[in-house]
Amino acid sequence: MQELIMQLFNGISLSSILFLSSVGLAITFGLMGVINMAHGEFIMIGAYTTYIVQNVFIDKFPNLFNYYIFFAVVFSFLVSSIIGYLLERLIICHLYGRIVDSLLVTWGISLVLQQLARSIFGAPNVSVRMPGYLQGNIHLTDNIVFPNNRIFILFLALVCLVLIYILMYRSRYGRNVLAVMQNREMAASLGISTRRVDSLTFAIGSGLAGIAGCAITWIGAIGPTIGTSYIIDSFVAVVAGGAGTIVGTIFGASFIGIGETVFEFLTTSSIGKVLIFTCVIILLQFRPKGLFAIKTRVLDD
Repeated sequence: MQELIMQLFNGISLSSILFLSSVGLAITFGLMGVINMAHGEFIMIGAYTTYIVQNVFIDKFPNLFNYYIFFAVVFSFLVSSIIGYLLERLIICHLYGRIVDSLLVTWGISLVLQQLARSIFGAPNVSVRMPGYLQGNIHLTDNIVFPNNRIFILFLALVCLVLIYILMYRSRYGRNVLAVMQNREMAASLGISTRRVDSLTFAIGSGLAGIAGCAITWIGAIGPTIGTSYIIDSFVAVVAGGAGTIVGTIFGASFIGIGETVFEFLTTSSIGKVLIFTCVIILLQFRPKGLFAIKTRVLDD
């Protein structure tokens, strides 16, 4: 039972990372209908941004090293958002309504970004040092131990969830996004700049993936292909939960993160992966658009 509790906690921690990497993907896919195969590379960009911020603090501000993670989170979001915004304005905007083309083009972009990372940082993986307060553990019992770094990641995901909720459901920008998702033509006729909404939403989604990359650096080494390790699970989480919904993304990420961890604990890593994907297939047989799919004219056509 104690080992099962530990596995459940690890599953919740994985779910929090999947939520950060999936929520932007869910919103942009629900809004623009573009399948972005380069989304995982924004995770990689956020991870390497954290690596750079760490090195800057080690070299220039060693006395403030314990606080570098807060700057890393901000810069990971900003750098990934800026690159995502430029990518959308230069390339993605020409791919709306062309699903096959968007798959091929964004896949090519992902390969370019991976090779660019290899050229700048090298092919070997690099590691990021955690501050001392993230290296310890919380002991509930002798056998139930919760790592501080995973607790911090869970807290970071909760903060991002609250901010996303406020942005999407308590702001004018969020209302514009929801209007464009429900009926793009009607929203445009009412004076909403759909192009601006598309660009900013894509940038925010990319920035959230960057925060996910920042969080990943605290649980293991990072490399140019770090994003490919999470992009498949992120897509599955979006499909299972329903594109365009925050609640659906939470469900999808939790379903994949906790379910995969529990199945791997009860069986093996390979069989656990097979079982969780089998569950997703069964779910999609009854709910093809996901459990919390948005009911709109655009998505129903």
